[in-house]
Amino acid sequence: MSYRPYQHIERRKSRQIHVGKVPVGGDAPISVQTMTNTPTEDAQATIAQIRRSELAGVDIVRVSCPDEPSTAALAEIVREVNVPVVADIHFHYKRAIEAAQAGAACLRINPGNIGSAERVKEVVRAAKDHGCSIRIGVNAGSLEKHLLEKYGEPNPDALVESALWHADHLLQNDFHEFKISVKASDVFLAVAAYQQLAEACDHPLHIGITEAGGRRTGTVKSAIGLGSLLWAGIGDTVRVSLSAEPEEEVLVGWEILKSLGLRHRGVKIISCPSCARQGFDVIRTVEKLEERLAHIDVPITLSIIGCVVNGPGEALMTDIGLTGGGEGTHMVYSAGKRDHTIRTGDMVDHIVDLVEQRAEAVRAAKAAEAAPTPEPALAK
Repeated sequence: MSYRPYQHIERRKSRQIHVGKVPVGGDAPISVQTMTNTPTEDAQATIAQIRRSELAGVDIVRVSCPDEPSTAALAEIVREVNVPVVADIHFHYKRAIEAAQAGAACLRINPGNIGSAERVKEVVRAAKDHGCSIRIGVNAGSLEKHLLEKYGEPNPDALVESALWHADHLLQNDFHEFKISVKASDVFLAVAAYQQLAEACDHPLHIGITEAGGRRTGTVKSAIGLGSLLWAGIGDTVRVSLSAEPEEEVLVGWEILKSLGLRHRGVKIISCPSCARQGFDVIRTVEKLEERLAHIDVPITLSIIGCVVNGPGEALMTDIGLTGGGEGTHMVYSAGKRDHTIRTGDMVDHIVDLVEQRAEAVRAAKAAEAAPTPEPALAK
């Protein structure tokens, strides 16, 4: 039997909700989320940051709304960006109502922390009136006092019990448009909690390893934790939490999904670590290509291999390939076949041109497919 990649990932069946125009759960693609770190009341700075995340491919963006100036700025932010905005609310139920009125697509709350049952009912009413969904966001670092007393420390049971306790507040108000997260900075704790929650309910799950660290550490921790969950079919939307700019979180989230074959966007570069056999500087070449091809959103595979040991084989499996040769001349492959040679000095510009041409051809083909078929002319 021939090997077919990715056939072993079967996604958990969950209910589908909507965060604005983005479906989450069910058979919808796994969405990529990030969060702004600008002061939300500075609408222009926040809008600029969201737009950079949009270029990186973000599907949903969360903004913190701790006070009235933040929710006052939210209407302008929502109006000026192209992706749904989630309002992050803690404790104060009025901020949630204001955010819903300002056009937030989703409210990130913990209903049990909002206050009385009547206040939860008011928030749910505002969400229903303004078409908002809700995310219940449980975090190991801020578990409820009664659960810490019961379990002694954050553990999977405590996180799941908290999530279901908050969910019950919404269900009692006949509100079902919500997703749940049970995040922890410890990879083992987070993964175990999500596995347990996935068995306990059919609500869509927002997955993440919270407070994962800086760009390198956080990327590794997130890849391990989110990769484990996604491989098991768990997760309907992802956020990579890095001490880095939001667009970097988006790029890492996409790379995780692309590595598992769950979504495809942009140029996927297969490159060797380089060695003494390399016919050109692989590391610097890949750095330049990653930077210059970041704007491509069409799925394209590109192999950059320094020598002929693995170069031809990798090129068989990529749309475009480059293999290092001798005396400054290198082989370019197209659709797995040897096509022509290129000199070192012209190499990067040439590969960028080839990728852009292919992306344009793919876009044109898709446009032609989507175009309506003309009605046949009636015979006279």
